[in-house]
Amino acid sequence: MKDIRRKVRRTQTIAPFGVGGILDLQGESFVAADIRSWGAHGDAVSSPRLARKLRVNGFRSAAVVPSGKAQYIARRGPVYVRFPRWLFCPKCRVMTYWQTDAEQRDKPPRCGRCSGTPQLAPMRFLQVCRNGHMSDVDWRRWTHSRPQEHDQRQCQVRSLKFIATPDSSGLDALKLSCITCGAHRTLEGIGHKNGLKQAGARCSGSQPWQTSDDEQDDCEEAPRALQRGASNVYFPLVHSAIEIPLPSNSDEKDEAARRVMENSLWAGLVDAGDSPLAEHIVKHLAETHEVSVDFVESLRKENSQSVASTTLSIDTADEDLSIAEWSAFTSPESEKNSTAEFRVRQIGLGQLNEETASLTLLHHRIDRVVVADRIREVRVLEGFSRYESEGRERLVSVNPVTRAQWLPAVESYGEGIFISFDEGALKKWESSPDVLSWIAGIEQNLEASFQIERLREKTGPKLLPRFVMLHTLAHQFIRQLSFDSGYNVASLRERIYARSHPAGSRCPQQAGVFIYTAAGDSEGTLGGLVRQGMQPHLMETMVRLLESAQWCSQDPLCADSTGRSLANLNRAACHACALLPETCCEIGNTLLDRTVLIGDGRVEGFFQPVIQAAFEESADAVDAQ
Repeated sequence: MKDIRRKVRRTQTIAPFGVGGILDLQGESFVAADIRSWGAHGDAVSSPRLARKLRVNGFRSAAVVPSGKAQYIARRGPVYVRFPRWLFCPKCRVMTYWQTDAEQRDKPPRCGRCSGTPQLAPMRFLQVCRNGHMSDVDWRRWTHSRPQEHDQRQCQVRSLKFIATPDSSGLDALKLSCITCGAHRTLEGIGHKNGLKQAGARCSGSQPWQTSDDEQDDCEEAPRALQRGASNVYFPLVHSAIEIPLPSNSDEKDEAARRVMENSLWAGLVDAGDSPLAEHIVKHLAETHEVSVDFVESLRKENSQSVASTTLSIDTADEDLSIAEWSAFTSPESEKNSTAEFRVRQIGLGQLNEETASLTLLHHRIDRVVVADRIREVRVLEGFSRYESEGRERLVSVNPVTRAQWLPAVESYGEGIFISFDEGALKKWESSPDVLSWIAGIEQNLEASFQIERLREKTGPKLLPRFVMLHTLAHQFIRQLSFDSGYNVASLRERIYARSHPAGSRCPQQAGVFIYTAAGDSEGTLGGLVRQGMQPHLMETMVRLLESAQWCSQDPLCADSTGRSLANLNRAACHACALLPETCCEIGNTLLDRTVLIGDGRVEGFFQPVIQAAFEESADAVDAQ
């Protein structure tokens, strides 16, 4: 952005202020334009696994502008466009449709009618549709949609005022009035499902940064009015991957295949089909990477088959990413194959003290602990949707005109703790009829949710009890680590490895969590999180988080809940006990339930015996005094 006041962190250009996202800054409102505005600028980000998954040539991150140098450096990254363009003066209340040519460098829009030239404020409402289009509300049409006299219907000038009255605290206290003819209407009913449609409004078929008529679609969806800050204005589709080293047993053929598929021409070859251009690309790749033409053709055929179905390709790709990461964390060879971007150590659980029953039971439930001294995470924005998060069906690409050859991304370095859990103990707990019946209720809500496609990418075709339990454990773990390690909660993230697989799949069963820092600055690599993964700190942290999970300031309402959050996808989980900032959670604070973690009278929790033993030990210690 041109003004040094209007600063955006590099990580925020992916979410929440990525392409299509609304940015509010000091009374001004902007929306991020698509990646065509980047031109050839941006820093290259390498992530071969994600590039193959998303079928793009590569990724770019927004260039960092040195502090205090914004006015001397030409634009080198995302463009933010003023939106909404309908503004009003907080003093005289006259509304203005702001024109781009009225922009002045480093200056917000101001009212020229009033003394002191107060800064103009953006209108609170905007209109979106289910196809992802967004535009200003046609306030002139809204104001004149209920005229009382014939001359009001024929009004052509239509200069407007936005008036706030003290008559009510609702939308009926906000009124638009036409200065020219006197027509007026309050905002009551504007948020109703057919509120704008009944006023004669239509979807613009475009985004705020698209000014050309050639880029506008003929959209038949009914527009809906939403507030600028509403959560359903923007649903970004973000992919992430932990960069892991190649397996030590990968042969020369695998290495050659990797080099070919990382070439910038690979995505074009996959899309080329049987055109003459494809033959030239195949020959060029074969010569460049010193492999045979048949080898490149076989890779191309395998890749074309794997992406024949969009849904299948996305599911398979997500599964492959989690499998490779799981293998990297659990393989004994990972420590030997550590790189500058992935350095891990497998550590023991410490010496087992048979006299401490709670720690003994906890040991029996944990399989291994791995501390990651150094990791690199890449997060990529593929597109977004509006109004309803309906998966890929209505996804708006970051390049809505042509297929994106590259995607905006950001890379972060950090550290973390990986814990895998004993498969035998988990299967025994998951086989309980009470546990299965309990999770079936959450599964039923999941099937009816508008978020089902996005959540299935993480849970797999079936929601397993271990997924809900481990997800809740990860949230409690993050909350406890923020106290013990000193990290800000928002600087910690989770990755859950508990995905189910289709029947007959040979994919390994997973049961683990990875808590890591990837804040994009020095806070992510100070070593505090790794220290908490060492003994005796880890076991003490685990016991404390389980004990704290027993209590919530909103109990018994929280503990007895049969459905919370959107579509009732949570049970015993609220802001006082389990919910985290949205940046921490990979599935938007859903599928959480303390019950399956600690248990109650209805269902046994996986760690319930550990908690009971810890309470008995505490009682014995008090009696001994």
